[in-house]
Amino acid sequence: MATATLLAGCGTVPEPSATSPGGQTGLDLMERLTLNADRCWFRSGDPVFESYGLAPELSSFSGRPRFLIVPEGKPEERPLLVIEGRTGSSDVSIYGPLTGSQAGDKAAADIDRWRTGSDDCA
Repeated sequence: MATATLLAGCGTVPEPSATSPGGQTGLDLMERLTLNADRCWFRSGDPVFESYGLAPELSSFSGRPRFLIVPEGKPEERPLLVIEGRTGSSDVSIYGPLTGSQAGDKAAADIDRWRTGSDDCA
């Protein structure tokens, strides 16, 4: 399994050698990743994410659908972690102040696993 590369506070999950499952790129992929994050991190009560909330921003005119990890109950606050895709690509970037923390490391590992086809919670 590939691991996320974290450099200078900015992590990019490496692109798999083949295309994403079902040829998913951009919005399709980010919708699936957002649903998995909601189910596995927030609805499951994962203690790593208990003080955070999810703020999806999938309708993007910039071609970069994303979802944000924000302080719980404060979706308007500055994001603590950004998980961002790119239309037409299976690339997913992860960046923000939580990069390198327990939540950031777990997010990077889960996103990497989900990108390659698994929908399992760790």
